[in-house]
Amino acid sequence: METHLERYKAIPLDKPNLYAAVGEPKQIKLLVNGQGVFMFKNDNKVSPLCSFFLYNKDATDGLKIQFTLQNVIVNKISTPGTGPFVDPNNNYGLSSIKGAYYWFSLDAQNQRIYAGVGEARLETMIYQYSFTHKEKLFLESIVEVRIPQEGKSLIPMRLLRDPITNTIPLVVKNTNDLSMADIANGTYMPKANLSIISQKMYDCISGKNFILDDADFPDFTKAIEYSIVTPGKWCNTKLKDKSTEFNKDKPNILETYLRITLGENNGESPGIPYVMEIWPVGHFSPIHNHAGANAVIRVLNGQINVRLFPFLAAEKTPIQPFNEAVFKKDEVTWISETLNQTHQLINKDTNTQTCITIQCYMYDNENTTHYDYFDYLDEKGHVLQYEPDSDMDFISFKKLMKQEWEEEPSSCFTDSHVFF
Repeated sequence: METHLERYKAIPLDKPNLYAAVGEPKQIKLLVNGQGVFMFKNDNKVSPLCSFFLYNKDATDGLKIQFTLQNVIVNKISTPGTGPFVDPNNNYGLSSIKGAYYWFSLDAQNQRIYAGVGEARLETMIYQYSFTHKEKLFLESIVEVRIPQEGKSLIPMRLLRDPITNTIPLVVKNTNDLSMADIANGTYMPKANLSIISQKMYDCISGKNFILDDADFPDFTKAIEYSIVTPGKWCNTKLKDKSTEFNKDKPNILETYLRITLGENNGESPGIPYVMEIWPVGHFSPIHNHAGANAVIRVLNGQINVRLFPFLAAEKTPIQPFNEAVFKKDEVTWISETLNQTHQLINKDTNTQTCITIQCYMYDNENTTHYDYFDYLDEKGHVLQYEPDSDMDFISFKKLMKQEWEEEPSSCFTDSHVFF
């Protein structure tokens, strides 16, 4: 079972004090001896090799790691000819796809090493090797990553404290909803295991009174559905107006959704931190990422399909998702600064039910960049910026939906309406 998401907390590798003097190899200390994940980019996709070393304290032993165009090669440093430690299923190394990045996981406690492309997780793994137990002390002796001067194409990105072990649950559950079997099987992400920032957001939107159809307006959901399918009403008109939002030259009414914001932009998130998003049947987002922000998403009505990608690939033909999950009413999922960042949302409901979600975004307290955009992939394979703006604030939107609903006889709206 995965433990607290703090274990995946990214240490940025752009600080000068992490490196040796100019002209010497770059040295990056592991946060815990014998374990961690090193993430890096290859700044020249034509380069046939990215190499680095994992060294012990006196640099007399360790591992030499090479990412080639064909595979991942790992050898022991102290004994020339020891290795390579071969994964017979590994037939992939450096990618020619723009936007790709890489990771290598060292796990002395389980005597395992993994390597992958994109988000550091088992689903993106391309290489694995298990050592015998007698090699545990050798692996525990490793204390640093060292990048040789000739490895100019390798750009360090992040260092994670702990190794990659199990797959990571996507659905969050609170303490009172978790069973012993849930913990043993790793079926759900306990709310307590989210980052502190994500726990804060979860507590704000997971309560029993955080609902659409309340005593003030019990027909709120029906009113939204009515406004979507009825020409001239606000939702219907706004969706048409947004048909060129992600492609100015080729309108697509299905590549639209509505963003209803709760509160103000407080400078702690990309855009306003709390956003109600409305997804009519068949509507979808472009493939996009979330600027390294934490996020918590709860489904308030209907269901949403989420396709997860290893990275935002700048290609006309997108790479395949490594997972696709369906989240139903009242289920909560999550995004951390390094996991579940790149996705596409699609309402595939066959019962003509609009999906409505509440999306919550916040940066970690340590984040000083605060990139105010989501990068997305257009149909030509270009990575473009989208500013997460507001279509209307929640209070005004609810008032308008109530007004539209009360102006029309209820008999004019049925659940069989299909948008456009």
